[in-house]
Amino acid sequence: MQCIYACKTQVDFDLNAPTKTQIDNPLTVSVSKLTIEDREIRYFLDGQKIGSGENMSLDIKNYRLGKHVLKVSIGKDDDVTSKEKVVVFLADKAPQVYSYKVINTYPHDRNAFTQGLEFYNNELFEGTGQNGASVLKKIDLKTGKTLQEKPLANKYFGEGITIFNNKIYQLTWQSNVGFIHDVNTFETEDTFNYNKSEEGWGLSHNETHLIKSDGTEKIWFLNPNNGQEEFYIEAYTNKRYVKDLNELEYVEGEIYANIWMKNAITIINPKNGTVKAIINLNGLTDLLDNKTIAQSQDKVLNGIAYNSETKKLYVTGKHWDKLFEIEIVK
Repeated sequence: MQCIYACKTQVDFDLNAPTKTQIDNPLTVSVSKLTIEDREIRYFLDGQKIGSGENMSLDIKNYRLGKHVLKVSIGKDDDVTSKEKVVVFLADKAPQVYSYKVINTYPHDRNAFTQGLEFYNNELFEGTGQNGASVLKKIDLKTGKTLQEKPLANKYFGEGITIFNNKIYQLTWQSNVGFIHDVNTFETEDTFNYNKSEEGWGLSHNETHLIKSDGTEKIWFLNPNNGQEEFYIEAYTNKRYVKDLNELEYVEGEIYANIWMKNAITIINPKNGTVKAIINLNGLTDLLDNKTIAQSQDKVLNGIAYNSETKKLYVTGKHWDKLFEIEIVK
């Protein structure tokens, strides 16, 4: 075939890179079986140039864990042949496994399908789920009694809550909307929509962002002014991702994430997604009066609250009749 305009050169080659690698190892990349010599070779990771030449090595210790797109381009200008490969970055060590000790036990409303639990100014707030039964409320820790409440409309399935700058942020499950309430009056002041995170599960915050789970291994960081997702991390151990992340709590610079349908909490590095530890909370349901209900489907651990003033950690579950102050045993 004769080209009227300049023809692109057909280049064949293999892109060599691991599919998974722990971040304490450098990422080694190369091309082989290159059919044409003297071509410019460039490597990109998530769209950013990381090197050139027939082979290269990249220190990835400071990268986030999870899936990354590796790309090699051979050629220049508009005469370029490219190939891509997904590489998964894993943690450099296995998570530690912690146990717990119950310090105090308090009553909890067994009718509450707990989705979010949070202390603010030494007061305890809770968000519950189920269509027609989703409620935002302030409760008395010692008695378990409701001091103030606001129900959601029946069409909404309430999810996680967090309180930031005197505003209560409340998620819904599959309605693609979150609510912003005044912390004192519970009056709804605004709403926000989800973007790439299709569902609302757990919610917490650090000093600058809301922190949101969506039932996958991803944890999203949202702009508190408009609720828009700005970036995310992925929770990984040294072997695999950890999905079904649900209720969240930000505790002294780390993310505590309940795993749906498991009596376990993961402790996650918010900078890169490393699952640093797992708190095994099996045995808590044995301390409930309503054991049968608590051990049935969905009636599992789902409520983490850290009181930053007293440095105490509390947990409960869906339809549990008790709320526990616990101490982590490392």
